[in-house]
Amino acid sequence: MSKWTRPTQPPPPLFLGEKEKNLVKQVNDEIIERVVGQQVLYFPIDLETTNFHPIYGEAMEKNFYHPIRVFALVEFLGVETEFMENFVLDKTTKLKVNFHKRRLTEDQNLFVREGDYIRYGEIFYEIVKTIEPKLLFGQPETRFEVQAECIRARKGIFDGS
Repeated sequence: MSKWTRPTQPPPPLFLGEKEKNLVKQVNDEIIERVVGQQVLYFPIDLETTNFHPIYGEAMEKNFYHPIRVFALVEFLGVETEFMENFVLDKTTKLKVNFHKRRLTEDQNLFVREGDYIRYGEIFYEIVKTIEPKLLFGQPETRFEVQAECIRARKGIFDGS
């Protein structure tokens, strides 16, 4: 009769190895780039040359790196009309942009941040909120999507140059 012995190391987690993570990345890359084909131009803020206020952390004028083409899943959220003071109507156009996190960080060395700008079609949008809503295989350390909520940039605020 053989005696059972405890292994020196625990077995790797089922379905969570590096091969499975790479397969998910490859499939997502192919679907987003070759099937869906939506793309945006991403304008990241140059944190080194932008003069931020020392207390408030805001900058009146921002400097940007050259735009980067990024494939993403873009959802047009429509136009919202808001009634402001003095009988003025304000219209805001919104987008939700879903980026593949590993594609951005590993392949393009890009990190989605609030305050950056994107161009979708001929219109510029400012990223006003970011979240990471999806987990790969339900594991908290394997977030694979960055979702950016964007509003249309006002004329004269950002022109992409």
